[in-house]
Amino acid sequence: MGEAPIQLGRYPSPRTTIAHLSDTHLLAGGAPLGGLVDTVGALEQAVVQLSRLGTSIDAVVVTGDVADLGEPDAYRIARGLLEPLTRACGAELVWVMGNHDERGPFREQLLDETAGAGPVHRVARLGDLRVVAFDCTVPGWHHGAIDEAGAEWLAQVLAEPAPAGTVLAMHHAPIATPVALMDVLELQGQELLAEVVRGSDVRLILGGHLHYATSGVFAGVPVHVAGAAAYTIDVTAPPGELWGVDGGRALSIVQLFDDGHVVSVAPIEPAPVVSRFDLAYLESLAALAPAERLERFSRKPPGAA
Repeated sequence: MGEAPIQLGRYPSPRTTIAHLSDTHLLAGGAPLGGLVDTVGALEQAVVQLSRLGTSIDAVVVTGDVADLGEPDAYRIARGLLEPLTRACGAELVWVMGNHDERGPFREQLLDETAGAGPVHRVARLGDLRVVAFDCTVPGWHHGAIDEAGAEWLAQVLAEPAPAGTVLAMHHAPIATPVALMDVLELQGQELLAEVVRGSDVRLILGGHLHYATSGVFAGVPVHVAGAAAYTIDVTAPPGELWGVDGGRALSIVQLFDDGHVVSVAPIEPAPVVSRFDLAYLESLAALAPAERLERFSRKPPGAA
């Protein structure tokens, strides 16, 4: 899917590329979060950066906390920024509920559905790959939970494997954290999720909630948590403390291959370009034989240490 990049090494082009965003925490009217953080500006910068990738992106997956207070206008801002991006890229836009989101306005403003109190579960197809947006939020609370009904719904979806497998997208990632206070807001009922996921075609779990990029394994499945677009929880804060800092924002680029995946973390910030090789240079390398490419791009100049 998407544009096939030029291959100069042993690994093939990815079959599917997902831009993974999380925790935008937008407020109505674009108000600064906590009176300080420009969350709209951060999302605008993420859009600028992702737009460079063009049609190589197959989907943008947003794993929750789109709005900070569940305000309808906050969802309109998010949609107004991300829909033009995905339309220009020819990509799917997948929204996932977070604990700061509210199901009614989330449904109405992002999905064009009637407001309802039930879980917001959805399934998207990216060619042969299935993406499941799984709502593990608990209305009125900030922790997450898997109940019997949710586990049964997911089991029914996964009962028939997708040709290229499934990516499970959820807000509360089933993964340990070094930030002790975040354990209070962890995902409960993980044993039910493990029973459903283990041995299924789920090849990757994408999550948010933690406000820093991290990864691990759950029930034999790799887990990747995207850094937050709004602000970052600093894992180097003194033990027992939780620091939310106005910086360190990041998004992730998830590339899926026939036999694996790669997740790359990109800072969300306008930064000066200090070194650059353009597409014309890449194409000139592609026209060379492998030994000639090494000679041109790998060999150190005479006298180099």
